[in-house]
Amino acid sequence: MARSGTEAFARAKIDALLRDAGWDLIDGTSVHFEYTLSDGTRADYVLCDRKGRPVAVLEAKRASVDPIAAQDQGKAYAELLDVPFVFLSNGEEVWFFDRTIDAHARKVATLFAQGDLERRMASRVLRRDLHTVPTDLKIAGGDGRQYQIDCIDALCEEVALGRRKMLVEMATGTGKTRTAAAFIKRLFEAGIVTRVLFLVDRITLATQTEDAFTDYLADYPCQILRPGRGFDHGKRITLATLQTMINEYDQLSSGYFDLIITDECHRSIYGKWSGVLKHFDGYQLGLTATPCSVDAEDLPDPEDGLFVRDTLRFFELDKPTYSYTLTEAVEDGHLVPYRIYKAMTVKTAADAGFQVHRSELDWSAMDPNTKAEFEELFAEGDPITVHPNALERKFTIPERNRAIVREFREVVENGFKGADGIMRYPLDGKTIVFGVTKKHAETLATMFDQHFADKKPNQTTRYADFVVSDLGGGPTPGASTIIKRFKEEEYPKILVSVNMLDTGFDCPEVVNLVMARFTKSAILYQQMRGRGTRKAPHIFKSSFTMFDFVGVTDFHGDDPSRIEGGVIGVSTPTTGPSTPSSLLNLDVNDHIDPASRDWVTLDENGRIVRTDEHDAASAALGLRFEAWFEAQSFNAEQERWARLIESRVKANAMSIDGFWDYDFDEPPFTALGGFDQAVRVFGGQDALDIVLGSLNIALFDGPDIERHSAEHGHPIH
Repeated sequence: MARSGTEAFARAKIDALLRDAGWDLIDGTSVHFEYTLSDGTRADYVLCDRKGRPVAVLEAKRASVDPIAAQDQGKAYAELLDVPFVFLSNGEEVWFFDRTIDAHARKVATLFAQGDLERRMASRVLRRDLHTVPTDLKIAGGDGRQYQIDCIDALCEEVALGRRKMLVEMATGTGKTRTAAAFIKRLFEAGIVTRVLFLVDRITLATQTEDAFTDYLADYPCQILRPGRGFDHGKRITLATLQTMINEYDQLSSGYFDLIITDECHRSIYGKWSGVLKHFDGYQLGLTATPCSVDAEDLPDPEDGLFVRDTLRFFELDKPTYSYTLTEAVEDGHLVPYRIYKAMTVKTAADAGFQVHRSELDWSAMDPNTKAEFEELFAEGDPITVHPNALERKFTIPERNRAIVREFREVVENGFKGADGIMRYPLDGKTIVFGVTKKHAETLATMFDQHFADKKPNQTTRYADFVVSDLGGGPTPGASTIIKRFKEEEYPKILVSVNMLDTGFDCPEVVNLVMARFTKSAILYQQMRGRGTRKAPHIFKSSFTMFDFVGVTDFHGDDPSRIEGGVIGVSTPTTGPSTPSSLLNLDVNDHIDPASRDWVTLDENGRIVRTDEHDAASAALGLRFEAWFEAQSFNAEQERWARLIESRVKANAMSIDGFWDYDFDEPPFTALGGFDQAVRVFGGQDALDIVLGSLNIALFDGPDIERHSAEHGHPIH
């Protein structure tokens, strides 16, 4: 029977989707068209493995028909062929289900590659009832941590019920990585998953996770995905930073990963960069130490509220699948409590800012704009009131930094009297200092090193050092080596960090945290606080001390005197005070943004494909493109062209300043019909102008972009 023009057009688009997923349409083995079944009916497409054995049916519909309407028909064809997998498509959308375990089809980003279907077929032979597969207690739960077993059981129950999105809220230091590893192994052994993606927000955490998985999951090889290096298809687990994955994931079909675990990633992974997660048809598990059961409106920082809302919305939940809080962990003895020392000789400000005199400021360190701003403020009176957010970002008080160092040593050596009148004696040991900027970190590290010079075994030993991420103005050369030395060697005792150790860093020997940085983010504050909670019996650590030099503990309502039951320092952050009208303030984003972390590409084989600068520029453009792409409403063909534009832009990252009509007359677009075809694909010249205008603003947004766009007829929206 002849096909209508609209259906034939849909078939042409579906053929393109198959080619995009790597299918060979002309080898006579991989794809069969109009395949006659045993009852005389014909399946539109039958997809086969490399030996020609059917593994899936693909039912095609014209563009005007919702693919989901064909799921019963597709299921009937699959039953006749005795294959489990069914795809439905109208050329614009792709839907998928496994008829043996799924009640309904679900929308997927792409058709699955042949190898991905083969792997899923092979795993079915080994499939076991998940309830009969025990948790490996050598990995999790075997040391009296029943909550880890309970968490894994709760997750497995969700999988057994057919639910595909899960969220675990587990306090820092309670073993999220171990719990995740045991969950992964249980799913592997049950034959439910065969490939896992584990996303982190910076490369040091990927390395830390790789070390853990090498111990816990020795039978399941893993790789760290490096920029430009590609995927090792022989590895069962891929560890990747968010920014690397954003620039690599479109190489894979939606069926490549069966389980995607997101560990403490920035909230954008559930918002503007969620395309990474949505691309893969796998179980989704989020791991976070951030309380997601709180009312978002109660958080002092609006960004925190957005994180909670976006996270719960992505996982389609109103509360986490499983929660284990800091309070529970301390009460159960799995984490240590903490004490707060509020600085006496250094000005702190949580309620109304603090006063600064003209004579206290280091005017030589200010840029002209800041200097002019201060001159205007001091013209109205001296002293002025400033917000702690502005410290070190807009101005420096040299004596303040020296006072922090002096007071820290004084308290460590002589103790302090708490609000309850009891003397407390901080441990003298590993200390993390949270700084503001690279210059601040360098200054504090040098001051600490000089002030503790009498404690050093020799003059060249570094008693204090510092590490700084890109976000903080770095990165520090050799940061990984410095962090490793801090963890494994006696010196340095003190490490000043700017956005490097506040999330995911695991060093149980840390006994002191110095808050020299203010943050209004309850999420970031709790992450910073969590660096000290881990137990370390070998150094007789029974608690840790937080030294607050900026009023951040008061801002977040962290008051040990209000804690009941004898547990010191376990509190729930509360809404901070309102900002005084007279305050000199700064609009500072205190969140850890993975888009600006660790752009350096290291080739272990010594091969340099591109410069670090090119990798950085390419990755940055890739992130901007992804945010723009997620905001568009493209059909499948438009998505394919958009991805080609992305490839062209990233390949020319060091020189490109825009993408215009004439760029379609260059490869790879010329092979597809060039500019005329681009006009057709995007729905006409006006529609293409709007697409290119918004793309250029999103990616390049420079001083000349609006003029250039107007000259080329692309309206800016």
